[in-house]
Amino acid sequence: MEPVERIDYLTDTAPAPGALGLVQRFVNTVAVEWNQEMLASPERLRVVLAELGLLGAAGSATGDDLGRALELREALRALALRNNGGPAAPEAERVLERASTAGALGVRFEGGRPRAVGTATGVSGALATLAGIVLEATAAGTWPRLKACPAELCGWLFYDRSRNGSARWCDMAVCGNRTKTRAYRARRRARADSS
Repeated sequence: MEPVERIDYLTDTAPAPGALGLVQRFVNTVAVEWNQEMLASPERLRVVLAELGLLGAAGSATGDDLGRALELREALRALALRNNGGPAAPEAERVLERASTAGALGVRFEGGRPRAVGTATGVSGALATLAGIVLEATAAGTWPRLKACPAELCGWLFYDRSRNGSARWCDMAVCGNRTKTRAYRARRRARADSS
């Protein structure tokens, strides 16, 4: 993967509401189709977590932190794909549980409002906070609308703003069209082969 500082795919779409947008931005740090990776080193992980407001500017990250962050990122993607009709993801749930435990997920009151946050310092606390955001979004009913695009080589997280929660693609004009065109061509080939 090519290390990059930014991935600007679908920058014109509205992010997920509230803190759920942090989960969306964290997971969307890789673009498989373009071979781009924002979390290519412990230093890049530190920078991204600081930009998301999850790690102080003086924080640091190690190779082990990077491994745990990448594992959490892909677990969150698997759970968001499940939100879009994908398969159950019990191992992904275990990854969130481990991140919550390692980062000492706890409750803090900010402005009189309780929040689930990682109380451990450093990257462990940041990763636990991401898991806490999923907990809060599940309780608020917004988590099922954060979905991973099921298109081959995509997996981009998007927030389903459709009235009935039935959006399937991150971008219908790109991923939806490609998938539908591929299926149409496969059906035509199958008909041609059977005649």
